[in-house]
Formats: sequence, structure tokens, C-alpha cells
Amino acid sequence: MTIEKIVFLAAGTMVLASSILAAYHSPNWIFLTGFVGANLLFTGLTGFCPMVKILRKFGLKHGTAFK
Repeated sequence: MTIEKIVFLAAGTMVLASSILAAYHSPNWIFLTGFVGANLLFTGLTGFCPMVKILRKFGLKHGTAFK
């Protein structure tokens, strides 16, 4: 699995989980959704993603995100 796919899966999972938790548990979970969205926006603007640095240290390789 490539770094891009892992980042997309992790971000999507966090947004979906925090949205469901905000709806059914506590509205405060919406802050996690906002944090993930802000991180995606920051990554899109700067090209820097902390998760990518971590995954590179684990030896994962970049690939084509969309084929």
C-alpha cells in the first residue's frame, strides 16, 4: 500500500468517525473533524504533511494516488 492511499484512508476514517460521534455521542467531536480538515487544507497549500514523514520513516513508498 502506498503513502497516499494510507493518508486518504486515515483522513476519511477520522472524518467519518468523528462526524458519527458528533451526531450520536457529543457535539464536541466536531472539533476533530475540523482539525482533520484544517490539516488537509494546510497540506494542500504547503505540501507538508506530518503523517507522510512518519510513514516514510516506516519505509513506505510513494505511488500514484489515482490510476
